[in-house]
Amino acid sequence: MTFRVLAAATAVSVIAVAAHAQDRTEIQFWHAMGGQLGEQTDAFATDFNALQDQCTVTSIYQGDYTDTMTSAIAAFRAGEQPHIVQVFEVGTATMMSAADNGAVYPVYELMADQGTDFDESSYLPGVISYYSDTEGNLLSLPFNSSTPVMWINVTALEENGLEIPTTWDEVVEAARVLKDAGFTSPFGQGWQSWTMIENYSAWHDLPIGTMENGFAGTQTELLINNEHVVNHIQRLADMAEEGLYAYGGRQGDSRPQFVNGEAAMWINSSAYYGGFVADIQDFEFTQAPMPYDPAVRSEPQNSIIGGATLWVLRGHDDAEYACTAQFLEYLSQTEVQADWAQSTGYVPITLAAADLMEERGFFTDNPGTDVAVAQLTLNEPTSNSRGLRFGNFVQIRDVINEELEAVWAGDKTAEEAMNAAVERGNELLRRFEAAN
Repeated sequence: MTFRVLAAATAVSVIAVAAHAQDRTEIQFWHAMGGQLGEQTDAFATDFNALQDQCTVTSIYQGDYTDTMTSAIAAFRAGEQPHIVQVFEVGTATMMSAADNGAVYPVYELMADQGTDFDESSYLPGVISYYSDTEGNLLSLPFNSSTPVMWINVTALEENGLEIPTTWDEVVEAARVLKDAGFTSPFGQGWQSWTMIENYSAWHDLPIGTMENGFAGTQTELLINNEHVVNHIQRLADMAEEGLYAYGGRQGDSRPQFVNGEAAMWINSSAYYGGFVADIQDFEFTQAPMPYDPAVRSEPQNSIIGGATLWVLRGHDDAEYACTAQFLEYLSQTEVQADWAQSTGYVPITLAAADLMEERGFFTDNPGTDVAVAQLTLNEPTSNSRGLRFGNFVQIRDVINEELEAVWAGDKTAEEAMNAAVERGNELLRRFEAAN
């Protein structure tokens, strides 16, 4: 990733830090980005610090998404909270509850209080709607947003006379051809609740739960045991039995299936792009839209995002919040966002960044990299495809994982598993409701 900060500016920043150490206002930024993404996230702070001499941002890795959110909440209770914390999308309801209890400084309020020119309409609608309140006010700053895509081993498909599938029936038929050609697990997927249930539902305009997927209130019930989702999960179970699909674990644990050439079709986050560019040398790959079921819906609706946003926590002084607003404004700059999206595969969160990437020829030079944005903006989001906002959804995803793993192991039918996931998930929803 190139952050376009001259070496001279960095050298000057070292002098500025030494000369103005006592004058700089320090803020802490806790994040959940490890490895290469963590290095790039830390570089945001380094570059921002080099561009001015009033503020110092300290970027600190806190573990995975769950650990980072839990640590921030615990730190707030102890009066030791950071200024900014990165929280994944399914933690939104929890953070909104924290906002109601006075722990969160909503981004729209922060920017207004600091007199920062901040236009929420400049962000992708599918991103901004996920993190806004019922009045449309932005609560947290979109940072790393992605959506599931179907990763394709182009070389494998071409060598076997296959076109990229657009429907699930075509996925099954292509998998059979690839199985005969020697692929051990022609189809794979990761983050299974997000990709195979949450986004499958949004892609087909199916409700994930009542009350507009939780956006309209907390008295919600899950609906993921509907016939269409059950049929989809059963299809995957049937594919597994036929040797067309092999479960590779939770989250991104199945990544090696695609990188090593075991799976030629793999559904997971668009944010794997940067890593795939570095790691895949033996075949050509691209991104394609998620397949859809014509029997469920004649054409796809839109996908929903994953990733995380930046939440500002209360309890600090005005000078620190002035620096916080400046840093968030820096992260929103068009060139910064375009560079971040190009190097990682996260979607450009602003319309201007997407336009800049197109002007640079990035999408043309790297076919398939525009799929994520196209999916998110395919249609105006409906109440079923806007996203979800359920309390305790981190724990609910664990429940869904357990039930799906029972299906892959042959211990439950898809219907049994989804009914159990709804029953157990609804219990967690009631606990969240009682506590808030």
